[in-house]
Amino acid sequence: MNFPSHDINTAPEGSKGLLEKSQKAFGRLPGLHKVLAESPQAFEGYQTLHKLFTETDFDADEMTVVWQAINVEHACHYCVPAHTGIAKMMKVSDDIIEALRNETPLPNAKLEALRTFTIQMVRERGNASQAQLEAFFAAGYSHRAVLDIILGLAQKTMSNYINHVAVTPVDEAFQSLKWERSATSLKV
Repeated sequence: MNFPSHDINTAPEGSKGLLEKSQKAFGRLPGLHKVLAESPQAFEGYQTLHKLFTETDFDADEMTVVWQAINVEHACHYCVPAHTGIAKMMKVSDDIIEALRNETPLPNAKLEALRTFTIQMVRERGNASQAQLEAFFAAGYSHRAVLDIILGLAQKTMSNYINHVAVTPVDEAFQSLKWERSATSLKV
């Protein structure tokens, strides 16, 4: 069953303002936002989580690592290309972008520790072991970073799951960045 994909004219009243903000911010309506518009509450929740995550202490590289580690782990056909484009706009290096997309080692140990811990949080449903926490802290991260990863995980779980059930088409702007998981996945 196809999920509704709204524009400003067809969206429920509670989503129209959110779509207008998306149109203004992006110059177009992202496919995820068109799908989210069916539920004004889900749309607003996603937007709020996104805004809050971008206000964490993570820099552009670290935000990208958290987002893409989750996107790749969830094999999100929509979010991996979208966040590849976003990472390029955020001036994240191609080395980091490609390592995340291809599940190959990142260019520095601290970012690798961030990816490893993020993936562990996804796979273990937040049940991090003491050893995993200690390794993460030893890499230079704090308790706050653990909580901020969980915030990013809430945001990305929403978008990844929504894109899975809605089979959201990849936006034209990101078509050249399409992604499929390789046969070999990262062992964490």
